[in-house]
Amino acid sequence: MENPIPHSTKPSAVDCGGIPAKVAEFIDTFVDFSVSGGLFLPPEPLPLKKQDSPLQTVFPQPKRLIAIGDIHGDLKKAKQALRLAKLIDKEERWSGGTATVVQVGDIFDRGGDEIKLMYFFEKLKREAAKAGGLVITMNGNHEIMNVNGDFRFATPEGFAEFENWAMWQLTGNRMKKMCDGMDKFLINDLFNELPSEIPRVQPEFQNAAKARFAALRPNGLIANRFLSKNQTVVIVGDSVFAHGGLLKDHILYGLDRVNDEVRDWIRGRRNKVAHDLVRGKNSIVWLRKFSYETAEDCDCSLLEHALNSIPGVRRMIMGHTIQRDGINGVCDNMAIRVDVGMSKVCGDRFPEVLEINDRSELRILTANPFYLKREYKSEVDMLIPETRGTSKVEVNA
Repeated sequence: MENPIPHSTKPSAVDCGGIPAKVAEFIDTFVDFSVSGGLFLPPEPLPLKKQDSPLQTVFPQPKRLIAIGDIHGDLKKAKQALRLAKLIDKEERWSGGTATVVQVGDIFDRGGDEIKLMYFFEKLKREAAKAGGLVITMNGNHEIMNVNGDFRFATPEGFAEFENWAMWQLTGNRMKKMCDGMDKFLINDLFNELPSEIPRVQPEFQNAAKARFAALRPNGLIANRFLSKNQTVVIVGDSVFAHGGLLKDHILYGLDRVNDEVRDWIRGRRNKVAHDLVRGKNSIVWLRKFSYETAEDCDCSLLEHALNSIPGVRRMIMGHTIQRDGINGVCDNMAIRVDVGMSKVCGDRFPEVLEINDRSELRILTANPFYLKREYKSEVDMLIPETRGTSKVEVNA
C-alpha cells in the first residue's frame, strides 16, 4: 500500500564523516521537537532505558502520592492539574521532588493533544526519575481501543496530529537518506500492511487514520515507544489503581501477569489479550461497578471481596466514569473515583487531583471556586466525602 503521506524523490547521499549515529540522533531530536509542540526530551535515566525488563506492579508508599484522572487529549487541563498539585513549575519542568504520580489512563480520544501529552508525560518521567520521583501512566479503555484500531472517538484535531506526526517521520527518513551508512536508522516499515480502509472513519480522514493506525498498532512506533511503558494495574502503598476497576478474578489471574500480557500485546509480541482483561464490560479498563455516581449503585460487597485478595491494600482508585461533583469515595472510601471530566470535551470541569500522604491520609486538591474558601479537617477516611456538598473535605486551590 502507498504511504498515506506523499514523499519526494530520494536525494543523492553524501558522506557524513563516519558518524551516522550522531546524525540520526540529531534528526530524531529534530523530529521529536517538531511533533511534541517544541519539547526537548532530557536524557533517559538508566532505569527507564531497560525496555525488556518486566513492568513493575508494586511500589512502596511515597511521602506524597498524587492521582490524576482522565485527560482525553487536553494538554492545557493536564498542565493545570499538575500545577494544582505543585508537580510542575512555571517553566513546566518537574518540581514534585520525590512525589509519585499516577495518571489513571485515557489520555487518548476526544481531544487534539494526544501525541503532545505522551511526549509531555515522557519528559516528566525522565525529570522526575532524576529527582527521585516517579510518574506512572496507565492504560485506560481508550488506549486499548486505539491500539486495537478502534478510532470511533478520535476527533478531526486528533487525526490531524497523527497526520502531522507521520509527515515528520517521513521527513526524518528523507533527511537520513541524504547520508551514507544510515540504513539501520531508517524507519522502513512505518506504512507496511495497512488496511485499505479504517472502519468507522469518514472518507476525508482515511489518510490521517492510516497514519494513526501505523503509529498505534501493536509494535507501532508510538505504541512501542510510549504505550508499552504503561501499566494496566498498579499498587502504590495501600492503594491499588485500575482505570475501570478490579474484580477478584482479575487479581487471581495475577496482576504482574496482566501487565506483562498487555505490554507484550502492545509491543506486537502477543496476538491478543484475554477479553476479560481489557475488552469486556467487566474488564479492568471498562468496569463501572464501583464508579457509578450514585453510591447505592456501587457493589461494596464485591469491592471488599476484591480488596481482601490483595494483602495490605485498603482502597481502589479508578477513573473511567465522570464524577460531576468531583473526586469522591464510596463504600467507606474503599473506592475512590478521580475522573472529574476536566477535559474540554468531557465537561470542561475544574481540575481536581487526589493527594495521599505517607500516613495514608487523603486530600482533594481542587481548582473549583465553590470550595476555595473552605478548608475542613477531619479524621482520616473522612477526607473524601460521599456527598461533596455537605460532608467534610479538605481542599486546596
